[in-house]
Amino acid sequence: MEYVVELKNVTKYFPGVIALNNMSIQIKPGEIHGLIGENGAGKSTLIKALTGVYQPEEGEIYIDGKKRSFQTPNDARKAGIACVYQELNIVKLLSITDNIFMGRAIKTKLGLLDYHKMDKEAREAMKALGHDIDPQKICGTLGLGLQQMIEIGKAIQLKSKLIIMDEPTSSLGEKEVAQLMETVRKLKDQGVAILFVSHKLEELFELCDRVTVMRDGEHICTENIEDLTNDALIRAMVGRSLENLFPKECCEKKELLLKVTNLKSIGVLDNVSFEAYGGQILGFAGLVGAGRTETMRAIFGADPIDGGEIYIKGKKVLNKSPKRAIANGMALLTEDRKGQGLILEQSIKNNLILANMNAFTSNGFLDKKIIDEKAEKSVGKLRIKTPSIEENVGRLSGGNQQKVVIGKWSNSDADIYIFDEPTRGIDVGAKIEVYNVMNQLVKAGKCVIMISSELPEILGMSDRVIVMREGRIMGEIERDSEHFSQEDIMKAAWGGNLNE
Repeated sequence: MEYVVELKNVTKYFPGVIALNNMSIQIKPGEIHGLIGENGAGKSTLIKALTGVYQPEEGEIYIDGKKRSFQTPNDARKAGIACVYQELNIVKLLSITDNIFMGRAIKTKLGLLDYHKMDKEAREAMKALGHDIDPQKICGTLGLGLQQMIEIGKAIQLKSKLIIMDEPTSSLGEKEVAQLMETVRKLKDQGVAILFVSHKLEELFELCDRVTVMRDGEHICTENIEDLTNDALIRAMVGRSLENLFPKECCEKKELLLKVTNLKSIGVLDNVSFEAYGGQILGFAGLVGAGRTETMRAIFGADPIDGGEIYIKGKKVLNKSPKRAIANGMALLTEDRKGQGLILEQSIKNNLILANMNAFTSNGFLDKKIIDEKAEKSVGKLRIKTPSIEENVGRLSGGNQQKVVIGKWSNSDADIYIFDEPTRGIDVGAKIEVYNVMNQLVKAGKCVIMISSELPEILGMSDRVIVMREGRIMGEIERDSEHFSQEDIMKAAWGGNLNE
């Protein structure tokens, strides 16, 4: 059979939106097939149509050449389709075995749970991924990379024909990403088809055999990866060429807005000191667990500190809570947009005013006209794909949700903006819009602090870079320094001395 899975002319409607429009894709056995498109292009809807979460209004799905119809995710699983989602479906208080067999436990003839057999099969599934691990280990004690392997282990134990991986590297460190790549190649060698959804072009070029590009719910092209270039892929995805992926605008260095001295948190932060100026983007680089996010949470009053001082515009402040930090002119765009950045059940316009509700009142009451006008302006400026500002944020794609978080903080009256992984899960076209927001802030004399795990982004947008390791600052590098390079940033991140 030429194709293990085939979608033909699938169409899916939502109120005011055609999420999929006559969409087709064909995936071969033992193929790593990339799927890419801007946020809102329809990738998530396509995944949900394939996995039985959504039922298309038009079109057909074929598995091994036979027409199939999925009414539930369980129907898709039985047909051999599994999905490892960006937000892992792991119950952290349960064991590896319990997670792998959740909802389909093996029982003895007496109706009791057959843990002997389940443990054996769970261990074999994890062994196939290169992890000989005790299946009774509690998942919450394991790292993100291993938790993701457990999700893949579920799919292997189900003997899936197609495993969909939705942004699988978005929360992983460098070592975990390498491990995942090796696992994907092993699955390919075993004849398993992989649909690899990613915004990271380098991953597609490293892993995939073919790539399908989507735009506005439609199929744009499917090409062998060897026949594509970076620019050709971007042009197909966004409908235009992106000459400069990092539109850095250098501004005049202005007043000292934030000074941190000897910030301590026992076991987390060790004498962290730095300065941030208006008119500049200060980048924070380092490996996963280096303490970058923890530093910003401590400064913002989200986590307690055991020592150190914080000065804003020369005045010593004590941010005992995020509310106090906001009052002192700070804004923090968190790494976890769903858990800490948004109220998913609320509308776009309501989320956009959360950080500065006083600015949207008239005579002590929220002014609907002002809110609507500002919301429409933010949606247009950030190119948030939505049928209406009344749409619930939870219904948006991940990248569009991130844009709402950025819009929320852009509407605050802050001087210091902390962006923690601001472009995670966002396509290349949307990234440029985020960078332009940063440019506008620094041109207005604001200070932007950007935490990023993508070194090209750090180098492309930062005026200075601070490198952290294990809760300590290892180096500070100016843009015009000879050390302003990926090699020297990684050297510092691994504990090396830049002056040697």
